[in-house]
Amino acid sequence: MPVIDSPAKIDDSNGSLGVLMPGLGAVSTTFIAGTLAIRNGFSSPIGSITQMGSLRLGKRNENREVNIKDFVPLTKLDNLVFGGWDIFDDNCYEAAINAGVIEKELLEQIKPELSLIKPMKAVFDKKFVKKLDGTHIKSVKGHRARIDALRQDIRDFKEKNKLDRAVMIWCGSTEIYQEPHDSVYGSLESFENALDDDNIAMAPSILYAYAALKEGIPYANGAPNLSVDFPAMYSLAAKEKTPIAGKDFKTGQTLMKTILAPGFKARKLGIDGWFSTNILGNRDGEVLDDPESFKTKEVSKLGVLEQILEPEKYPELYGDLYHKVRINYYPPRGDNKEGWDNIDIKGWLGYPMQIKVDFLCRDSILAAPIVLDLALFLDLAKRSGMHGIQEWLSFYFKSPMCKPDLYPVHDLFAQKAKLENTLRHLMGETLITYLGLDYYEDD
Repeated sequence: MPVIDSPAKIDDSNGSLGVLMPGLGAVSTTFIAGTLAIRNGFSSPIGSITQMGSLRLGKRNENREVNIKDFVPLTKLDNLVFGGWDIFDDNCYEAAINAGVIEKELLEQIKPELSLIKPMKAVFDKKFVKKLDGTHIKSVKGHRARIDALRQDIRDFKEKNKLDRAVMIWCGSTEIYQEPHDSVYGSLESFENALDDDNIAMAPSILYAYAALKEGIPYANGAPNLSVDFPAMYSLAAKEKTPIAGKDFKTGQTLMKTILAPGFKARKLGIDGWFSTNILGNRDGEVLDDPESFKTKEVSKLGVLEQILEPEKYPELYGDLYHKVRINYYPPRGDNKEGWDNIDIKGWLGYPMQIKVDFLCRDSILAAPIVLDLALFLDLAKRSGMHGIQEWLSFYFKSPMCKPDLYPVHDLFAQKAKLENTLRHLMGETLITYLGLDYYEDD
C-alpha cells in the first residue's frame, strides 16, 4: 500500500477564521445559527464530517480509530467569525426568522449574537437572477469597481474582526445558465480583458470568486453557477496559490442518487427510467421558477447518473435510460422540500421492478453542515499549501469540479474514500486500499 514518508507541512490552526458568504439567506443563517447553538451547548453538529466523523488508520487489526477533528489540525468552532453580503439588509436573526428553518425558540437563545451579524451591500444583477429584486446593493458600476469594492469589504472585515485567515463560500441564488466560452473564460488574459471591457456575460458570482482569489482566500461554490469552474479561474487559483472547490451543494435528491445508483450498478441491475420531481417554497424555489435558472440546476443534477452508471460501457443495462428532473415552486412548503423519485429497474431475465423514494427533506438543514465542513477543510488545504481544484472535496457537491481532461467522480462512496485518504496523506499515514489480502497470507 502507498506510504507517505512524512506529514505535509501544515501551518498552525490557531487564530480566528472568517467565513464569508455571498447570500445570507436560508442556508447561511441556518449554518451560522446552528454553529452558534452548538458553541453554546444547545445542540449537536449532526451531519458534519469534521465534527462527528472518524477515520481508520493502519490495518483493521491495529484498532486505530481517530476522530477527524482530533486527527487533522482544524480551526475550532469557537474561532469562527461569520460575515457576508446580501441583497436585503436584514441582520442574521431577522433573516433566519424569515427563512423559517430553525424554531424561533432556539433562535431567541442566540438572538444577541445573530443580531450583530449584518450583511454588507451585495453585488447584484437582476439579469442573472430574474425572480429577485434586491434593495441592499452596491452603487458602484463596472466589473473592476465592483471587484475592488468586494476586496475592500474583505480587508475591512478581516481588520475589524482581527482575523488571521478567511474563506468564502457562495450561498447565494442559482444564476442563469452560462457556457464557459473559450473566448472569454479560456485563459486568464482573455478573462481579465473581459473584466476590463465590462463584458455583459460576467455574473456576480464570478466577481465574488475573482475578488476572493485575488485576496488569497479559498473559495467554494455552493450553487451550480459557472462562478469559478473555468480555465481562467484555474489559472488564477494556481497563480495565487489558493484552493477552490465546487459546485452545487449535494443535499436532497442528488444525495439519494449518489447513494442508490452506485448500489444498482454494483449489483448490475438495469435501469430503464429515473424520474425526479421536487416541490419547494423557499427563495431557492422562487429563483428556480425561472426557466433559465432552472436550466443551470438541471444540468448540475442530470450529470450524476450518466457518470456513475457509464451507459457506454453497459448499454444493455443503462443504454436506454430515461432521466428526467423537475423542480416546482410551491410556496406553502417553505424550506421543507419534497423530493420524489420513481425508478424503473430490471433484474434477472429482464424482469421489471420499481423503487419509489419520497424524501421529505430540509434543504438548509442538509446544507448547513456542508458549509461548515467546506470552511474548515478549505482552510486546512490553504494552510497545507494546496491550491487549485480540491477534488477531494467532491463528496460535498452535485457537480464536482475536476481538471478539464478528467471526468468527475459522483459515486458518494468513492468520494468518501478519496476525502479520507487525502486526510491520511496530509498527516503522513498509510493510504487504505481495502485490498486486505495480507490478513490471510498465513492461512
